[in-house]
Amino acid sequence: MSSSEVGKEGVRGERPGREAQIGKGLRGRGRRGGRRGGRGEKAMVPEAEFTSYYGKPILNPPVWKSLDIAGYFFLGGLAGAGSVLAAGAQLTGRPAAARALKISSLAAIGGSTAALVHDLGRPERFYNMLRVMKPTSPMSVGSWLLAAYGPAAGAAAALEVTGLFPRLGRAATAGAAVLGPAVAAYTAVLAADTAVPAWHEAYRELPFVFVGSAAAAAAGMALVAAPVRENAPMRTAAVFGAGLELAAAKLLERRAGLAAEPYGRGRSGAYMRAGEVLSAAGTAGCVLLGGRSRAAAALSGAALLASSACTRFGVFHAGVQSAEDPKYTVVPQRERLATRGTAAAS
Repeated sequence: MSSSEVGKEGVRGERPGREAQIGKGLRGRGRRGGRRGGRGEKAMVPEAEFTSYYGKPILNPPVWKSLDIAGYFFLGGLAGAGSVLAAGAQLTGRPAAARALKISSLAAIGGSTAALVHDLGRPERFYNMLRVMKPTSPMSVGSWLLAAYGPAAGAAAALEVTGLFPRLGRAATAGAAVLGPAVAAYTAVLAADTAVPAWHEAYRELPFVFVGSAAAAAAGMALVAAPVRENAPMRTAAVFGAGLELAAAKLLERRAGLAAEPYGRGRSGAYMRAGEVLSAAGTAGCVLLGGRSRAAAALSGAALLASSACTRFGVFHAGVQSAEDPKYTVVPQRERLATRGTAAAS
């Protein structure tokens, strides 16, 4: 029985250390139904657990089809990085690799644009996006990038195959190579510019994930299509791309906190884990055997291509999963508000 009591004169007989700590909240947060601060006092009310109105999502989850948008991400990256490697192969005297990469870049950018148009529903919507140029809009800039890159990649491939106008072909190859990195990265900026938590909170690392994945995919395509005598730089590019993709993905998971949780769960987690395994297998295969065996090089390249596709599908589904669960929207916002409040008070 407590010996303290409250009267008109105030509190008498209070015990030191038992005063209410205004604004301190519950200690030992995260242990539901546990004891507070190790004093032996059991919490009578469970800690508040976030929920939304009837558990409904706060954001409208993306309604895009995964094959359209994840395919658009993957094929755009393959095209852009492929143009860079094609220009390098041409400059260093690797004609078979250069030709294969130019053709694959044209096919990839065609597929990427077709996936985008299919998602938009009507082709004229893509045309309408080109009616204005808005530098602050990743979608507007991306549309113009596609409009400039597509003809350059097409001319580079067509002139390479036909052998006509070699100077013009070299100029088109150079133009596609200059625009290629932006084509490979802008889809990451486009996703991060949305309110989808798993994409928005990853705005720092996502472009590096996409660029690394694109480089690995383009190197994989070259390993599949080019002879062994020309694939040494492609193996180096594969190691660089896979390493960059893996490092950026791990940094994303550590820095983005709760918003990165969907990358390790459900369908997204399955895709991301498959991507890591395939990337490790493809990289090891191309380093150890890709310079000696045509079959090993082709298998390693196929694994790298599949790895890149899995990463893009994993990123896409992580965004959908994070939008469907309201905690990924509200908890990071509350944490930011608390951090700002603490900074303002100090």
